Amino acid sequence: MLDPRGNPVSTRSSAAVDASERALWRMMSFYGVPIDDLAAAQAADPQWPLPLLMHAGFLLSLTEPSVLADARALIERAEPLMAQANAREQAHFAALRHLLAGDWPGACAAWETLLLQHPRDALALQWAHLFDFYRGDAINLRQRVARILPEWDAADALHPYVLGQYAFGLEECQLYAQAEETGRRALSGAAKVPWAIHAVAHVMEMQGRHLEGAAWMAQWHDDWAIGNGFASHLGWHHALFALEALDVGTALQRFDAHLTPDPAQVTLQRLDASALLWRLHLLGAEVGPRWRELVEGWDWSAQAAGLYPFNDLHALLALVGSGELVRAQDWLALVRTQSEHATGSNRAVAREVGLPLMQGMLGFAQGRFAEAIQTLYPVRANASRFGGSHAQRDLIDQTLIAAAAQGGDKSVGRALLNERRLNKPVTPLTAHWATHLGHH
Repeated sequence: MLDPRGNPVSTRSSAAVDASERALWRMMSFYGVPIDDLAAAQAADPQWPLPLLMHAGFLLSLTEPSVLADARALIERAEPLMAQANAREQAHFAALRHLLAGDWPGACAAWETLLLQHPRDALALQWAHLFDFYRGDAINLRQRVARILPEWDAADALHPYVLGQYAFGLEECQLYAQAEETGRRALSGAAKVPWAIHAVAHVMEMQGRHLEGAAWMAQWHDDWAIGNGFASHLGWHHALFALEALDVGTALQRFDAHLTPDPAQVTLQRLDASALLWRLHLLGAEVGPRWRELVEGWDWSAQAAGLYPFNDLHALLALVGSGELVRAQDWLALVRTQSEHATGSNRAVAREVGLPLMQGMLGFAQGRFAEAIQTLYPVRANASRFGGSHAQRDLIDQTLIAAAAQGGDKSVGRALLNERRLNKPVTPLTAHWATHLGHH
């Protein structure tokens, strides 16, 4: 049997395939979670391992330590069924084994091999795209999608989502005009494509088009903010546009609308709250109890430390923002220990990028501004390895500029402002820092 894009599946149950397709759409659109659909697919054909693998991969894609055991159990349940699975499904199984072991580059290499054979394997593409993002691999965010996109039928229901991925890859490679055109094309039909809304928002962020960006987010509000798992991240983007205009009140309103911590949130959703509050902290804004509420729901266990340096840094910022510097030092020590014991690819990233960033941010919090700059500035060149987007990693530059403004090396602050001024028009936020650095 074949799925709707002509990929071989080792089930004869059309009900199972239909349910797995609904789950795949949820993964690519972020509407709801795919777990009930995958349970339905499994019920329709208990011998088909792909729904179990999809469930495991979905959990692993959350970069959430608390679900690792569940993902491992699902992969173990799938293992005895793999003897009857086809080569494509066996390749997915192998990729997920890499992922479970923390070997993110190995998983992406396995998905790449799969996509060469099956360029319309949307599942392989979805996961590879997310882990390219988590690994800060801008080239593959663009080129992995480019290698398969011409093989897709524009009438395919998932085609707009692939266009959205391509738009984001183009943006991360700083091909802004192409990225915006592709993102708008993804949104030109009936499909709701939050990833494409996100790609165009990134273009506007990187080009300093903050007023247009705020209007863009308002225009598409109902497509990203209601019933969508991507709402907190897109709410963060909406708030960033306010912050670029130095409109702290609106930024906080958008925080409260989309980023307020909730015990049910996964770490991925907490990162944006931490990142926004930190930018407000750098501006000296009063944020009330928001830091404390964020810290209360975070997972501070040893199991949570050292899995993904990007998450570890944002957790540290939450402790620093709350004024809990002793706990922040303890968290840094725990992350260092756990990272040294890790076997996956993030061990080297933690040592070379994540831990120095954490050390530098802690130095900034303790008022050691010159030391913070000495620690943070060299890491800047390799920061993409630590994952996230250019917009997310801008937090490092903003911290460096703030450290320079508060008594660190002003020449570093001026150099970063020079970069900023050539990258995009001078916004109120850039003008603010220029004033504080005595840079005109």
